[in-house]
Amino acid sequence: MQKTAPAPVREPGTLPGRSPVRADGSEPVLDVVVPVFDEERDLEPGVRRLHAHLRKSFPYPFRITVADNASTDGTPRIAARLAAELPEVEWLRLAEKGRGRALRAAWSRSPAPVLAYVDVDLSTGLAALLPLVAPLISGHSDLAIGTRLAPGARVVRGPKREFVSRCYNALLRSTLAVGFSDAQCGFKAVRRDVAERLLPLVRDGEWFFDTELLVIAERAGLRIHEVPVDWVDDPDSRVDVRATALADLRGIARLGRTLARGTLPPPGLGARAEAAPPGLVAQLWRFAAVGAVSTVGHLLLYAALRPAAGAQAANALALLVCAVGNTAANRRLTFGLRGRGGALRHHLRGARRVPAGSGPQRRGARGPAPARAGCLARRGTRRAGAGGAGHDAAAVRAAAGLGVPVGDEGRAGMTTTVPAVVPDRDPGAGPGPAPPVRPGVRPGRGCCAARPAGTGLSSPCSGG
Repeated sequence: MQKTAPAPVREPGTLPGRSPVRADGSEPVLDVVVPVFDEERDLEPGVRRLHAHLRKSFPYPFRITVADNASTDGTPRIAARLAAELPEVEWLRLAEKGRGRALRAAWSRSPAPVLAYVDVDLSTGLAALLPLVAPLISGHSDLAIGTRLAPGARVVRGPKREFVSRCYNALLRSTLAVGFSDAQCGFKAVRRDVAERLLPLVRDGEWFFDTELLVIAERAGLRIHEVPVDWVDDPDSRVDVRATALADLRGIARLGRTLARGTLPPPGLGARAEAAPPGLVAQLWRFAAVGAVSTVGHLLLYAALRPAAGAQAANALALLVCAVGNTAANRRLTFGLRGRGGALRHHLRGARRVPAGSGPQRRGARGPAPARAGCLARRGTRRAGAGGAGHDAAAVRAAAGLGVPVGDEGRAGMTTTVPAVVPDRDPGAGPGPAPPVRPGVRPGRGCCAARPAGTGLSSPCSGG
C-alpha cells in the first residue's frame, strides 16, 4: 500500500516522562524503515528476510516501511508488490533523493512508538534488532545505535572501509567531542516522542543525517544505547566513499559552527516531566556529600603531588582538579542538570575561586610566610653561636634568601618584602646597629618575632 506525503512534524516541546511502551491491540509497536534508491536487486530478498525474522522473533506487532527516494529502476514496482503480498509491509515513494529525507518522511508520519531503520543489504546481523529496540520499549533509553567499533562487535570488511570508518569517528570525537562510538552504522532506533523533537532540528537530508541527529541528541543530554553488532561488508555497495566523505566534512564544519554559536541544542530539549530537581533538603545533603568527597580528594591529590611539584604547585593543582569535579558533580547530583548547556559557564565560576585559596600567603594565613621563615633563620643563627653578628637582621635574612619587612603591612597579616642588601664592612668591626622597633610592637624573646604589645601572645619562634 502506497503512502501519501508525510504530515508536518509538530514543534519541539517538553518530553513526557519516559515510560514503557504498551502494546495496543494490532497497532504496531515497531516501525522498521528500509530506505532504498535503485535497489531492485537487493530489495525483495532483504525485505522478505527481515519480515520472516520479525514474525519469528519479535514479540510485538510490527511494520516494515520501504522508503523509496526517487529510484529510477524497478524498485518502486517491487516495493508495491511486496506491500500487496505481505500485510506488515508498506511503501512510501519520494520524488527527491536522499537517505535522510527518506527517514524523515517515514518517521514523521509513523504511528509506532518505536522507530528504526536498517540498510536494505542487511549487512548488520538481525539478531541485534531486538537488543537494539528493547531499551526503547522498556523506557530505559531515548535512542539506540548499532556499533561496529565497540568491544564485542564482529566485523568483516576491507581495509579501505575500515580505515575510512575509524578516521571519520575519530574526527567526530576530536572536533565535536561526541561520546558515541559509531555514527555511520545503518542500524538505529529512536522513540517517536524523541524523534518528533529532534527531526525539526536536523538540516541534512542525506548521509550526514544520522550524525547530526546523534550529536544534537547527545548535546541535549538524551540517553543513547549502543549495541555491538555482527557486520559483514557488502562488496557490491554503490556508496561513493569520496563524495560521502566530503559531504560529511562539510556537515561537521556546519554543525560545529552552529554548536559554537549556542543555537543547538535549544534550551530544555532534553527536559522531561519526570526530571524535576530534588527538594531543598535533598539538595543540601547532596551538596554536603559532594563537598566531603571533594575535600578527601583534595587531600589525596595534594599528598600525591607534593613530593614532585612542591607544596604551592601541588595545592593549586589539587584545588583546580577538585573544583572541576565538584562543579560537575553538583550540576548532575545536586541540581539535576543534564547535558552541556551552561557547563562551561558553571566551571569558570567554580575555577575563579581557586587562586584565592591556592597559596598560604594570603591575608590572615598561617603558612610559612617570609617573616616567620626569617624569624626561624635568625633564631637558628643565634643558637649556632654566631655571636653578635646573629643580631644583624638584614644580614641573616639576606643569607636565608629572604626579604626585609617594609611598612605596617605585617600587622594586618600580610608581608611585603624587598630584597635585602648586606652592607660592606669589616667582619671584625663588631655587630651592626640593632633593627628598629615599630610603634606598638615590642621585640619577642631573642631577636625576632614581633608581637602586639600587651596581648600576652607568644612569638611563633620564641618557644613561649
